[in-house]
Amino acid sequence: MSVTITENAAKQVKTQLEKRGEGLGLRLGVRESGCSGYSYVIDFADEVKEGDTVIEAFGVKVVVNAGDLQYLSGMELDFAREGINSAFKFNNPNVTDACGCGESFTVD
Repeated sequence: MSVTITENAAKQVKTQLEKRGEGLGLRLGVRESGCSGYSYVIDFADEVKEGDTVIEAFGVKVVVNAGDLQYLSGMELDFAREGINSAFKFNNPNVTDACGCGESFTVD
């Protein structure tokens, strides 16, 4: 299993890369954080490192390192606008619990 990206998320990644003026794609990962254990990390990907998995969809690349893939496998990355707010949405089937503020999550 791997990570999937929606067309809306891909459009947002393209927009951000164009504003930045450089970059290979989006780097997606996790880090230990928050009250539930892990939080998502999103950054620009400027290179593919050994052990990285590259997912390509709708003309954009999402890079995930091997250590984080176990927490993200099967996840869908989406981008949504809700009123005046817009953000990436993580539809992750591995999440077993999340904190009340939505900043961190738990996996088994």
